[in-house]
Amino acid sequence: MIDHVPLLQGSCFCQAISYAVSARPILSAYCHCTSCQRLTSCPFVHTMHFDASAFTWTHPEPHESRLDFYDNILMPYKRRYRCKTCGVGVASHNYNTNRVSIWGASLDRDEDGKVVGWDIAKPTAHQFYGTRMLDVNDELSKWQGYQSNSDCLD
Repeated sequence: MIDHVPLLQGSCFCQAISYAVSARPILSAYCHCTSCQRLTSCPFVHTMHFDASAFTWTHPEPHESRLDFYDNILMPYKRRYRCKTCGVGVASHNYNTNRVSIWGASLDRDEDGKVVGWDIAKPTAHQFYGTRMLDVNDELSKWQGYQSNSDCLD
């Protein structure tokens, strides 16, 4: 169980795996990197990064019995977790930074389909925008790499 009050919670499509985070994201952005594009078959994803200590699996133990994983061959320090039942990826762990990433589409929704805790999860930028598959016309800043750690493209 989680030691702190969860701020955000989510699950895979079939809800066989679930998680909670007890801190605000260190980063919340739309990621346009080619790894995210190829691993999700989508033009971009909403990613949120947290210290690993703020993340916990909340589905019944043993957690590994419901989880499958993929180690990125280009970045072997990153492990992506997905559900063994429905195949949906919901999180990754970067062992170099000891951060966990979750994807916004896996967050819990209210009865109207809105993300619960959107005020906490809302993205603040687009990252790796140079490799975008489509232009996004919104008020968020666009970055070549990570927000504030690369060139701003605006």
